[in-house]
Amino acid sequence: MLNPYATYLGNRDAKTVIGETPTRLAGLAKTLGSQAIDRSPAPGKWSPREILCHLADCEVVFAFRLRQTLAEAHHVIQPFDQDIWASQYSSAFTTEAALAVFSAVRQWNVALIRNASAESLAKPVTHPERGQMTFQEIVETMAGHDLNHIQQLEKLATASAA
Repeated sequence: MLNPYATYLGNRDAKTVIGETPTRLAGLAKTLGSQAIDRSPAPGKWSPREILCHLADCEVVFAFRLRQTLAEAHHVIQPFDQDIWASQYSSAFTTEAALAVFSAVRQWNVALIRNASAESLAKPVTHPERGQMTFQEIVETMAGHDLNHIQQLEKLATASAA
């Protein structure tokens, strides 16, 4: 099955994208500022702060998925309902905390990924909704997912500046 985030990645290098994302997110949060960070673009849509919280949660999930893929033969990924998780993003979940969690866990994940052997990158894993994947495809999913949400944040930053 096609990776739904592959179109965002295009021909860009996934490792480069994931390495650049923490800086890009911090810059976008600064551009949005305290006024726009909690402004939802439409009913039922996440605010920029909620997007950043989602990215922090996803980075924790990706950390587990990457490590389980390397640790187990034929690991089966456990999906999660992002909307249920997002329902917990009260104002107690700050932009600063989301960026700190994302950046720290991403740094940890990048170290793992950059040191992965060719054999590790090709290691298979199963996603119940997407079918057979590899460790490398998880990395590509991370990068495409980053770019998807960066595009959303860029649009929100542009709208708030207007």
